[in-house]
Amino acid sequence: MTTARKHPGDGLPRGITVDEFLVWSEQQSGRYELHDGNVYAMSPERVGHAAMKFKVQRALIDAIQHGHLPCHMVPDGVAVHVSDGKWYEPDAQVYCGPKANDEEIKIENPIIVVEVVSPSSARLDKSEKLIGYFAVESVQHYLIVLLDPARIIHHQRQSDGNILTRLLSSGTLRLDPPGIEIDVTELLS
Repeated sequence: MTTARKHPGDGLPRGITVDEFLVWSEQQSGRYELHDGNVYAMSPERVGHAAMKFKVQRALIDAIQHGHLPCHMVPDGVAVHVSDGKWYEPDAQVYCGPKANDEEIKIENPIIVVEVVSPSSARLDKSEKLIGYFAVESVQHYLIVLLDPARIIHHQRQSDGNILTRLLSSGTLRLDPPGIEIDVTELLS
């Protein structure tokens, strides 16, 4: 889901914490994210964006099953609590271990987070969310999926804390941990 930037005075809360955001959002229709304490509405999706999200989610599920891993894919709508002022909803995420409670609204220990880029989310996905997701210690991989031209930007946490970035348009993407492989050529076709 894309995040629509709004201007001050648009009626959305500013300067709030995640706890305040959660209370506020329960009273709203629609979906929102919290960026640096400011609430942003999630824009309606285009068909191509929704289709790619589904392909990514399906590819992650298939890779987890093929690898017989004790991991789970969660589609968009479930959040990552980045910090007291950041609450992001990636388009897909993977965590390992026991299955999360069905009533959870966030995943505590995501290993993989994915954002499918749209025109309104490109800057956030490539900058603020990159920094935010890697502030979560469990995150090992952040995938940014570009639609036109079709590419995947793979950011991977290294053992020394540095982030390795690769640009892929074909071949196999290995995400280790947790040890899954995705056929990038098929995914982007």
